[in-house]
Amino acid sequence: MTAVETVHVDLGARSYDVRIGAGLIARAGAEIAPLLRRPRVAVLTDATVAPLHLDALRAGLGDVTMTALSLPAGEGTKGWPEFARAVDWLLAERIERRDVVIAFGGGVIGDLAGFAAAVLRRGVRFVQIPTTLLAQVDSSVGGKTGINSVHGKNLVGAFHQPSLVLADIGVLDTLPARDFLSGYGEVVKYGLLGDAGFFEWLERNGPALAAGDATLRQYAVRRSVEMKARIVERDETEEGDRALLNLGHTFCHALETATGYSGRLLHGEGVAIGCALAFELSQRLGLCSQEDPSRVRAHLKAMGMKADLADIPGDLPDADALLALMAQDKKVVDGRLRFILARGIGEAFVADDVPGDVVRKLLAEALA
Repeated sequence: MTAVETVHVDLGARSYDVRIGAGLIARAGAEIAPLLRRPRVAVLTDATVAPLHLDALRAGLGDVTMTALSLPAGEGTKGWPEFARAVDWLLAERIERRDVVIAFGGGVIGDLAGFAAAVLRRGVRFVQIPTTLLAQVDSSVGGKTGINSVHGKNLVGAFHQPSLVLADIGVLDTLPARDFLSGYGEVVKYGLLGDAGFFEWLERNGPALAAGDATLRQYAVRRSVEMKARIVERDETEEGDRALLNLGHTFCHALETATGYSGRLLHGEGVAIGCALAFELSQRLGLCSQEDPSRVRAHLKAMGMKADLADIPGDLPDADALLALMAQDKKVVDGRLRFILARGIGEAFVADDVPGDVVRKLLAEALA
């Protein structure tokens, strides 16, 4: 078993460590102890994670008293009703400003619990213990918290950095294969946006990683977190470079809205399809070679992942309707769609002058 590794996120007074390795839940009390002013934590989790891992977390916390609220699993939880329920519960539990809230689950719980911590008594500290691959490599790091609105995904939220992230590689063994591969969509994204060598490593090692090799999994999580940490350090509140992390997401968020945030399309699946479309769009605009989008799609298919709009079950809206959904995205600036495009694998950049007719044609052909 590989040793626990640490990636430091350097944000001055808001700096924190991301600890990565197996067995971190079993020693959660020792990991979290330096943050505690009294031996008590409040845990927000969900109905999938609680029966699998909550007892282990309770045991791992040792002498620290744990109180927990389990919310329904799924993207539907990430809205006003469950958010209000979580905040009211934390207040009823008398969580004070000096206390610590723990987000114990996937991206939905991490986003919701982080936002609850951000607004509770104008800000309490929180610790992320992500239990999915997607949350370990992406949503638990960087301080983006929030909930969805009827108008779109993640439109209500705050930047609120965690005080610590514990990414226990061991819990990934309990993930259904589809959920693991959904998270892998975000791992691939890191190679595509800024590290061609990492993408080549994934082409070689992806199948063994998905099959359960813990050493490969730990390296993939660590490398992804390192890349995200360096970008967040340069641009904490997404004024510039951090937008690169949205590679594939403009397409993805429109597709998630179109499928009703349902089990038809998981977030990482949307990211994977979105990355394939972003590379296809880049190639059509003459930015990258024809080989690049083919390579992206070939790797996704080799991993048994969704790579095309045709892979999403059920009917999708037409190209104009999907474009209208993209126009509601947070990444729209002055009414102009911003896309993350690429000059090649590992060479992503922000573009806000993409012709709408080219995007519409790409979508229409992909839907056909």
